[in-house]
Amino acid sequence: MAAFDILQRIENDRSFSSALLPIFEERLGDSDRGLCHELVLGVLRRQLYLDKLIENFVGAKKLDSSVRLALRLGIYQLLFLDKIPAYSAINESVNLVQKARKTSAKGFVNAILRRISEDVPHLEFAGDVERISIETSHPAWLIEKWISDLGLVDAEQIATANNRLPRIAFRFTNKGDARSTLPDIEQSTFVEGCYFARSFNQELLELANSGEIYFQDEASQMVGRIAAAAKAGERFLDVCAAPGGKTTLVASARQDGEFVVAGDYQASRVRLLRETCTRQGADFVNIVQYDAEFGLPFADGSFDTVSVDAPCTGTGTIRHNPEIRYFLEPGGIGALAGKQRQILSNASKVVRPGGRLIYSTCSLQVEENEVVCEGFLAGTEHFVQVRPKVDPRFLTATGSARTFPHRDDMDGFFIAEFQRLETG
Repeated sequence: MAAFDILQRIENDRSFSSALLPIFEERLGDSDRGLCHELVLGVLRRQLYLDKLIENFVGAKKLDSSVRLALRLGIYQLLFLDKIPAYSAINESVNLVQKARKTSAKGFVNAILRRISEDVPHLEFAGDVERISIETSHPAWLIEKWISDLGLVDAEQIATANNRLPRIAFRFTNKGDARSTLPDIEQSTFVEGCYFARSFNQELLELANSGEIYFQDEASQMVGRIAAAAKAGERFLDVCAAPGGKTTLVASARQDGEFVVAGDYQASRVRLLRETCTRQGADFVNIVQYDAEFGLPFADGSFDTVSVDAPCTGTGTIRHNPEIRYFLEPGGIGALAGKQRQILSNASKVVRPGGRLIYSTCSLQVEENEVVCEGFLAGTEHFVQVRPKVDPRFLTATGSARTFPHRDDMDGFFIAEFQRLETG
């Protein structure tokens, strides 16, 4: 089963579902493709809960990873997929154990799944943190962090929202206009040019493959629209640009020949960025490879608008990338914050007097957002913070903007905007 192979790669190699699913699903028929997608993302979204149910039967016994994965898939189908008969889900998991050459575990897997199909165990929790952690399948330390930063109610609601299917958000590119051929779409209330499809279908896939539409979350498009709000002829730089969604959104508001520059630090990311620009008909974007943490290869004051969508923990995008929650470590937040601060400082040098500097992340953590911005302002006399032009519901008391999965039904983004003083 493709879902089993994908989940093994994610667990053993720390691969990402967004990269693996298209590769494996390309070989499948329509119905199998949909089931594979549902199983992979569903198991990832419920992983800690599924493991807690398994623990109820095996206690502290260490399970082979293949056996545990076969049990996760079987339990998920039994509890969350009505269209899969119980006998079929059980047999498939037993077959997966056989495929993994763990023949001795076939009876063990069969027995556990049959017992769960007859009666789901009642789980007991030591407190709110453990309950939320298991019921929503988020690491306990992350739940504790959100409770500390945002309060118990918001923390639980965010974790719950992360397991809901996100809306299918996209935008049309300059390469074509298929609006008239997509009857069942809805326009965003908050972001110009953002649309939602009620369901995913072959036509959407074909339009995406041809570069006529680009799938991009509403909050990510919001950042792009802020960056794109520039006068004709102004020079724009996207510092951490791959995969290119925000770069191409900005480019769509420009004309061929205008000075748009985008770059990233790895050759593979630069290739991806170039492919995104080419697919959307934005070949005029100048693409550069550099490591922004150690400086940018441009003269001071070279650009009117500089956008930094900084590398981050990605905790605001768990709806789309459920495995992120299991890859994160508590100590990683502080390390990233130092890198983000340095990139922002280096980017600020290439903003002209009177120009704009935009800082954004797809993280919910204050250390990567407000704290980084406070540190940046404390270390410069040349910039002041200004309110980004967004709907008032997204503005914060500190003059920045935030979106939340539970409140706004979009990914969690942070956006801050600064202006360089004319004398700076």
